[in-house]
Amino acid sequence: MVFASVFAIIVGLGMIIQWTMSYVSKQIPELDTEPIRIWFHIAAEMATALMLMFGGIGLLYMRPWALTIYPLSIGMLIYTAIVSPGYFAQKGKWIWVLIFGVLILLAIVSLLKF
Repeated sequence: MVFASVFAIIVGLGMIIQWTMSYVSKQIPELDTEPIRIWFHIAAEMATALMLMFGGIGLLYMRPWALTIYPLSIGMLIYTAIVSPGYFAQKGKWIWVLIFGVLILLAIVSLLKF
């Protein structure tokens, strides 16, 4: 259960840090071209990140509600890890597609270990 907890917390924090860094460094061109769509996307990613951290912390402290929240948060992560690589594939950034694939595999492993 420790792997699952730590995985969820690290990925959740990583998502928040990645979006914050991208926003601060003005690396989200869709804010100019598709602002409504990208803000909905960012909101969904933040919800996923917060649920991952909440579920991971709950597992660490062995809270009964974490047995529901954790798999839900991993499902949210798997969904975003399937949808998001399309953006990078369209731009030919295949390393990011690979990274998302690894993330999906680790998410599945974390479900099996929780």
